[in-house]
Amino acid sequence: MNIVIQAADLDAARVDGTRVYLRELLKRFGTIDPDDRFLICHKGNFNPELAPPKLPNYEFVAIPGERLWMQTVFAKKLFEIHPDKVFIPLQAVPVATPAGTEIIATVHDLAFRYFPKTFPVAARAKLNLLLGVMVRKASKIIAVSESTKLDLIKFFPDIPSSRIRVIHHGVNAEFFSRPVSPAERDIVLSPYGLAPDSFMLYVGAIQPRKNLVRLVAAFEKAKETHPEMKLVIVGEKAWLSEQIVERMRRSPHADDIIRTGKVPFAELPIWYQSARFFAFPSLYEGFGLPLLESFAAGTPVLSGSISSLPEVGGDAALYCDPHVDADIVDKMNLLWEDAALRDLLRARGKERVKLFSWDRCAEETLAFIRE
Repeated sequence: MNIVIQAADLDAARVDGTRVYLRELLKRFGTIDPDDRFLICHKGNFNPELAPPKLPNYEFVAIPGERLWMQTVFAKKLFEIHPDKVFIPLQAVPVATPAGTEIIATVHDLAFRYFPKTFPVAARAKLNLLLGVMVRKASKIIAVSESTKLDLIKFFPDIPSSRIRVIHHGVNAEFFSRPVSPAERDIVLSPYGLAPDSFMLYVGAIQPRKNLVRLVAAFEKAKETHPEMKLVIVGEKAWLSEQIVERMRRSPHADDIIRTGKVPFAELPIWYQSARFFAFPSLYEGFGLPLLESFAAGTPVLSGSISSLPEVGGDAALYCDPHVDADIVDKMNLLWEDAALRDLLRARGKERVKLFSWDRCAEETLAFIRE
């Protein structure tokens, strides 16, 4: 069987959850299924942090092009090779595909439907168009959580439930739990004047639905009780980030809000393990991979209580209402003060993370593709 994988996102400079998802699947597909042939299509140059392995049954097909790449040169390639299956690890597919080729796509989240004002107008229009095409064209749809499946059915009630398979993400637990030496911590933290256990941590894109303006406001309030508290934001600016960054700059505690920007992926275990707790009061997540990364690292978690986050976090996180400033502040203070609670959440997180693995995700995904 010939299976085409649309892997253009692995050429991108930014490492995010959807790209980690595809990277981890491609680490495993070829060894799980050595008899089938995988054609991995991308634009030209993989990001070294995202590059898939070279396996005997992998063929890498570089298709140069930028504008409307999937709808033009990628679609043209499909007509040239007429594969049995095409796996597209995001919620977009070509409008035109060869007869007899089955399309399998993954839906990661429908944030743009719930929070349209937090997306640029052009991006929102594109996402809505592509999602509609995907729903019509894909024979099988993977949802990364039960929450995302319910969202999809809510907005597209005519989709038969049988077309949708929930397959949870995994996490590289060994990577995030690896022992971090004092010297490593010092190299990473000292340029920012930080010490272990002196800050709460956020990891992710800087964009509106991550609720960072409210996180900053809660941090400012919590500092009235705990003036030693610091907030570290690890992640790159994404769309509509200007007002968020400006709010951080205008904070009376701006000196204690440390923005690192993008950090090497290899540094993430150091940041997680050095934080007193991880703060993630997001307004919406299709899955919430940072919760699993925190659990694996042994970092207590303060999470928003909505969308997929309780599904992923279970009893291993402390939850707050992400719409209520006072609740975020109260839970922030509680987690900062209560060492016993932090220890309890660490222990629960170590157990919770065992329920999620990339091996299982890859096996279930490939089985669904091949059905």
